[in-house]
Amino acid sequence: MSYTQLALVGVAATVVLDLTILRTRLLLRRVFWVAYAIIIFFQLVTNGVLTGFEIVRYSGDAIAGSGVPTFIGDGRIAYAPVEDLLFGFALVVQTLIWWVWWGRRGVQYQPVAGPPLWRRSRSGGATRTDGPDPSR
Repeated sequence: MSYTQLALVGVAATVVLDLTILRTRLLLRRVFWVAYAIIIFFQLVTNGVLTGFEIVRYSGDAIAGSGVPTFIGDGRIAYAPVEDLLFGFALVVQTLIWWVWWGRRGVQYQPVAGPPLWRRSRSGGATRTDGPDPSR
C-alpha cells in the first residue's frame, strides 16, 4: 500500500471514528475548524522547512507527484506532500476525539494533585511502591 493510500485510509477511518463510532462529532463544530486552521499553518511551516531543505525526502513512487520538492504543485503545498497533511489531520483529530471520548467517561474528570489514585493509600497519602519498605 502506498503512502497516498495509507493517508486516505487514515483520514477515512478518523472521520468514521469521530462521526459514527465514538460519536464525538468534533468535525461538525466550527471551533474545531478554527483551531485546525492554526494547526495547519504551523504544520505547513514545519513540514515545509523539513522537506524544502530536503532534510526529509520522499520517493516519487510512494507519494502523489514526484520526489522533487516544489513549493506549490506536483502534489505538494508549501513543499509538503499532500499525504503529510492528510496524516497530520488524522493525527490531530484522533488525539482530540479520544481526549473528548475518555473525558466524557470520567477518566480523571477532575485533576487531583499528587500521585495517581491507584498509588494512594486509604488514608489519602501516597504509598511507596518503588523500593523496600523503610520501616523494616
